[in-house]
Amino acid sequence: MKKYLVPAMLALCAILLCGGCIGGLNLGGGTKTEVRTPTLGQQLIDLQKARDSGAISPAEYDAKKAELLSKK
Repeated sequence: MKKYLVPAMLALCAILLCGGCIGGLNLGGGTKTEVRTPTLGQQLIDLQKARDSGAISPAEYDAKKAELLSKK
């Protein structure tokens, strides 16, 4: 029985190590989060769509458009 214990433990350690299950090891590539900010053109298009759909008033549209263009 004892002669099987060492190979079994070695096999278990190898499985855990290869599987990345041991804490602290970053064997997987992980994921990369990329934050994209909309371009000025896309912001103006979205703003116009909001005005056309009635989500914002023409006055709100004009104010926000002027704000976006002044940041340029």
